[in-house]
Amino acid sequence: MVTNNKNEKIHRFDKLYNEGLTENEVILRRKQNLTNAVQEKITKTTGQIFKDNIFTLFNAFNIAIGICLALVRAWVNMSYLMIIFLNTSIGIIQEIRAKKLVEKLSLISAMKASVIRDKKETEIPVDELVLDDITVLRTGRQICADSVIIYGEIEVNESLLTGEAEPVLKSAGDTLLSGSFVVSGKCYARVEHVSSDNFVSKLAAGAKKHKKVNSELMNSMRKVTNFTGFFIFPIAFLLLFESLFLAKSTITDSVTTTAAALLGLLPKGLVLLISVSLVTGIIKLAAKKVLVQELYCIEMLARVDTLCLDKTGTLTEGKMQVTDIFDFENTQLPISAEQAIKCFVGAMQDVEESNATFMALKEKFAPEFLYTVKSKVAFSSNRKWSSVTFENIGTFILGAPEILSDNSDNNDNNIIVGRDDPARRTGERILYFAYCKEQITSDNLPDLASLDITPATAISLSDPIRKNAKQTLDFFKKEGVDVKIISGDNPLTVSSIAKQAGLENWQSYIDMTDIQSDEEIYEAARKYDIFGRVNPNQKKSLIKAFKSQGRTVAMTGDGVNDVLALKEADCSIAIGSGSDAARQVSQLVLVNSDFSVMPDIVMEGRRVVNNITRSACVFFVKPMYSALLIILSVLTLAAFPFIPVQVTLINAMAEGFPGVALILEPTHRRLKGKFLNTVIGGSLPYAILILLMFLFVKYISPVLYIPDEHAKTINYYLTGFISIMALIKSCKPFTVLRTLVCVAATAGLFTAAYFFNNIFSLASLNDLSLSALLFLSGLLVMCVPLKIIIDFTARKIYRFFINKLKRGKQNK
Repeated sequence: MVTNNKNEKIHRFDKLYNEGLTENEVILRRKQNLTNAVQEKITKTTGQIFKDNIFTLFNAFNIAIGICLALVRAWVNMSYLMIIFLNTSIGIIQEIRAKKLVEKLSLISAMKASVIRDKKETEIPVDELVLDDITVLRTGRQICADSVIIYGEIEVNESLLTGEAEPVLKSAGDTLLSGSFVVSGKCYARVEHVSSDNFVSKLAAGAKKHKKVNSELMNSMRKVTNFTGFFIFPIAFLLLFESLFLAKSTITDSVTTTAAALLGLLPKGLVLLISVSLVTGIIKLAAKKVLVQELYCIEMLARVDTLCLDKTGTLTEGKMQVTDIFDFENTQLPISAEQAIKCFVGAMQDVEESNATFMALKEKFAPEFLYTVKSKVAFSSNRKWSSVTFENIGTFILGAPEILSDNSDNNDNNIIVGRDDPARRTGERILYFAYCKEQITSDNLPDLASLDITPATAISLSDPIRKNAKQTLDFFKKEGVDVKIISGDNPLTVSSIAKQAGLENWQSYIDMTDIQSDEEIYEAARKYDIFGRVNPNQKKSLIKAFKSQGRTVAMTGDGVNDVLALKEADCSIAIGSGSDAARQVSQLVLVNSDFSVMPDIVMEGRRVVNNITRSACVFFVKPMYSALLIILSVLTLAAFPFIPVQVTLINAMAEGFPGVALILEPTHRRLKGKFLNTVIGGSLPYAILILLMFLFVKYISPVLYIPDEHAKTINYYLTGFISIMALIKSCKPFTVLRTLVCVAATAGLFTAAYFFNNIFSLASLNDLSLSALLFLSGLLVMCVPLKIIIDFTARKIYRFFINKLKRGKQNK
């Protein structure tokens, strides 16, 4: 007896493995709230979306500044809050839209559970499982509820729970933990726990599949947020104190100028732009039937320079078929080879039904049931063989030639073992069907080298090349993405398929059978592009080796043997038709199993991050010149030169409008450099130029008898002009859209400043004296050559320190 969450005692059902629960028993379990309904959600709830977009640190700072402005009745200067409201609304709307699309795809890609109900096998969503359901577990299935095996035998990989990759044999009476997955075999298991009672639900958050998100965008913005949050209060206090007690300004002027300085430090529009860009990427990929299970993985796509593929299901269609059979001589089989294969297929069909190779054999050889099965061992990608022992007959083994031919003295000329096999040169896969007299059992697996194994038949299988494989590989070559093929098949077979698919380095292959140490794997990763006979642990090690070379690695996979490598990759992509385990651990799922969308995925990542980086170079100008002007204001005991409404206009025209207008623009160039270094390097020269112009105005305008009010207006026009310069630089090379955006932003900024000067507390240009207009014109003309000088000086200083650093390393 057990109790549910209402402390009611629950009667347990003990059903036969082929009987299952009845419909009435399932209804009872639902009424008792004993379903597996608690599932890990890919998307946020609507409430979480509102909460995450509204209750942010940036919004808190902006609202606090707005309250201060309201207290001194600076109503016009609170207009920036409308932008904050609009930004937040856009973020919420876009994220809810993406949520709906992702949830639709999630339903298509959702895990299903095979259960026995009313003596029939059926598939249901995993959240409809109930306590005491009889589930059918096959190779590739993820175990979605704690269970006990009541019939059958399987090998289970519990690496997602324990970190141990070695398969564990489970038979009747053994416990299966949710979160693990089936490596081989088939069994019937009774559900023991559901929902939050499952083992995986009791682990620390994320133990099932999540890994630390290595997002440069997220880490960069966190640094900016932490830096701003640390300094904003001391700066506010310092500026207020100086303005009130040293400059003797009014409380209204003091609060207003301090608010403008603080608002200038917050790159609030950039936070929204990053969120909306990533969400837009999710929406575009969803339209191509690509399910994004982790938001920031889109960024990793932009940085991918190495793509690792398994040939099956990517380069090939994954539809195996038997093309030829070669019998060896003098095999001394107790029955004919064809009959032996048919009996083998009949004995294994209940445990290998999800194996594409086995299904091809079944199609070719009609199953027969002539002999009693004593034991059988399901296929495993680690072992690369499977076997059946028949009473009074012996054991038949199906597996890789390299595994089954070690002890054979057979030198039949029709099949040449090794790399010169002519069948493999056409891209066909070769399997050996062998015989031995000894019994093989799964609970005591022998070393095949210790058995007297005789190869009886060689079976050749083919898998058609995908029609678009060559086009896809050509695309990656053109875009500078290295393609590596990692497969469990013979390297010569993989190489031949790679050649047919158009891979440039199809001759660069290695057999990983005898590669064991990390040093050997790392050396192989450096030299070769095609890796054959790779086991799951080696796949993971190869991914680590590529990453150690400074590469950003994406990995595609469909089987349980890919799980470890998928978890290790920077970006993991599962084939929709693949195993539950592969889909669960991957950040992206190709719902339609269409490999041809891979270029779209990589290019979408580049588009998102390139657009963010380009816009960020403009967004960061304001925080940087604000910081420089704050320092100058403190040192000179002067008020900050702008007020919030003025800063809002520049923000809207030079940053916000262009960022939104260009967010969907295709831009697919390969990324270079670190995000924060790139945007600081791109924005700092403009911030320095604004500081220089401010100094010119501050110290030269009194000489020209230009009033302070007019000098502030000159400063504003110069700051707006330099911000537009930064926008123009970020839009190069120009397209029609970029040109229109630059023209519209420039016209909008200066038209608003001219015609609505009273709203923005600016002097009218018509009221400026001739000397002030000439002074403004001269400074505007000076901006371009001064920017060139600043860039040249910055490069010289940068090279000086880089060379000094290199000499220091050489001396050491």
